[in-house]
Amino acid sequence: MLGLLGRKLGQTRVYDAEGRLVPVTVVLAGPNRVLQCKSKETDGYDAVQLGFGDRKLRRLTKPMIGHLAKYGALPADKEGRSSGGGEGEGGNKRAGKQSGAGDGGKPGVISGVARIREFRDFPVKVKPGDLIGPGSPGMFAAGDYVDAIGITKGRGFEGVVKRHGFRGGDLSHGSKGWHRRPGAIGQRLFPGTVRRGLRMPGHMGQVRRTVQNLEVIKVLPEDHILLVKGAIPGAKGDYVIIREAKKMPKSAVQAMRARKAKEAEEKSKGKGGAKSGK
Repeated sequence: MLGLLGRKLGQTRVYDAEGRLVPVTVVLAGPNRVLQCKSKETDGYDAVQLGFGDRKLRRLTKPMIGHLAKYGALPADKEGRSSGGGEGEGGNKRAGKQSGAGDGGKPGVISGVARIREFRDFPVKVKPGDLIGPGSPGMFAAGDYVDAIGITKGRGFEGVVKRHGFRGGDLSHGSKGWHRRPGAIGQRLFPGTVRRGLRMPGHMGQVRRTVQNLEVIKVLPEDHILLVKGAIPGAKGDYVIIREAKKMPKSAVQAMRARKAKEAEEKSKGKGGAKSGK
């Protein structure tokens, strides 16, 4: 499935091709680095592993540094270890500084990968080390539909009215102190316990959510920017996943456009025939 990792930059409004004002979400969807290409022969399934964003090496685990060095995302030193990693004394140096690859021993800027994601059955032919973005051949274009996956904003501890949309109690007729309460939660004698999964006050937000069938309004390939119609989960600066819509893939969108064009052509021919008959 086609997909990219990105970061939510904010919301704005733009005019589409027909001059309508459309609310959009701005997503920085690249560049994504191809870390690993899996195949059925070696791994049992076809997938492409993408990396996005920068992260200090001292914030990565040793297995992650070894994985990135193995597939070329980080340069390896002469001992075969990743730059900035190692065991014993070298492992302590990893947390203190980032040693670069240079003959003169000068420190270089080597950053890890902040987010890694696999996309199975990736339709675009890529190889490890490639940089792809929304403007790359075979990727997203204006008019395509995508699914946006992100972590919603955290709302903290909330009551049932805001968290679950409860009606609440009456504001009159002697109902004192029950305006925003959930009401009774027990079941008297049998079974005498609170039902499992009962909607009650608690932590709201900060969960993974997917918004489906969002239209791509515009693509800015030079800046790796996607303008997606509507809202997507998360706050400004949060990481998001933009993938091809499962319910409206590229093939379905192309078939729908062809059908509409054919219907419009038949309609225009019908109008022309009616006028000539008169």
